[in-house]
Amino acid sequence: MSDKPEQEAPIDAPRKPMFYDPTEHRIRSFVTRAGRLSDAQAKAIEELGPQFMIPYEKQELDLHATFGREAPTIFEIGFGMGETSAKISALMPEKNFIGVEVHTPGVGSLLKLVGAAGLSNQRIIQHDAYEVLVNMIAPESLAGVHVFFPDPWHKARHNKRRLIQGPLVALLSSRLKKGGYIHCATDWEDYAVQMLEVLSAEPSLRNTAEGYAPRPDYRPVTKFENRGLKLGHGVWDLVFEKQ
Repeated sequence: MSDKPEQEAPIDAPRKPMFYDPTEHRIRSFVTRAGRLSDAQAKAIEELGPQFMIPYEKQELDLHATFGREAPTIFEIGFGMGETSAKISALMPEKNFIGVEVHTPGVGSLLKLVGAAGLSNQRIIQHDAYEVLVNMIAPESLAGVHVFFPDPWHKARHNKRRLIQGPLVALLSSRLKKGGYIHCATDWEDYAVQMLEVLSAEPSLRNTAEGYAPRPDYRPVTKFENRGLKLGHGVWDLVFEKQ
């Protein structure tokens, strides 16, 4: 129900090391897959990558230099194929957007959309979002964070691989300015329950709604989401603000 490509089946025990980074002592919430890179996506990476992609470095990012202006910056984790990201960037040209995605076809897809729409306020980092946040994003520098339809890891034994966990939420909050927000959305009800519990437990955040929030106007309804809504499937948005 999102604009992301279908998730591959989780990899079981024999290949478990793919998920675990022994240098960080944490379980990764994604599986790196090659995927098929279309000619158009490859061309977008070659032609637009130098302008819109930011190399991962263990060095704090200068947002003013990156965008050539001072503006509120929104950080998105896992933009999939980028349709929602491009629409939001186009809707809010007064804001800067940094999208982080590990999968190359998604990076190429968003770059293609950026080029087609002539967007100047979107940048992309192809790397693990956790490491980007730790090493590149300064404390209290972001105006908002978007996490739309992350992998639900729906099997109970894989729930620990879900992205929205206490340590990450605390890290995200530390990177937000006072009054900044975290906006999550999911179409898996049990993940929505977990998100609500985890976000509510972070003392630096407050819920902007009584439980789940109405979908903010800036988040477009994807074709997959719209199809699910017509079938009676639910979608849950959560919007928490840094106190």
